[in-house]
Amino acid sequence: MFPGGGMPDMNALIQQAQQMTEQLGQAQQELAETEVTGTSGGGLVSVVLTGTGDVKDLTIAQEAYDPDDPDAMATLADLVVAALRDATDQVRKLAQAAMGPLAGGMPGMPGLPFGSPGA
Repeated sequence: MFPGGGMPDMNALIQQAQQMTEQLGQAQQELAETEVTGTSGGGLVSVVLTGTGDVKDLTIAQEAYDPDDPDAMATLADLVVAALRDATDQVRKLAQAAMGPLAGGMPGMPGLPFGSPGA
């Protein structure tokens, strides 16, 4: 049942869907242009990702690798993975903040896949 008991104004729904599509496109563009940096080992390794998760840069400080340490490669790999996780977590939070308001769907359309829960 729709609020007010009547049928929704289809033109208004189409306009609202178009606005949401435009907002979604803008949010996706902003994410693609935004960069985040994840670090590990106190800054020994850093990874730069775009807001869409593309790797832009990987920096490993020379101090991160000790050629005399037999576990140096494993340690370095762990540092890279940790920096990637850090950056990925930041991307996830950024995307949630940018897309969250759009994920609610169209208000007033309960029971439909694009309707807001409890609207």
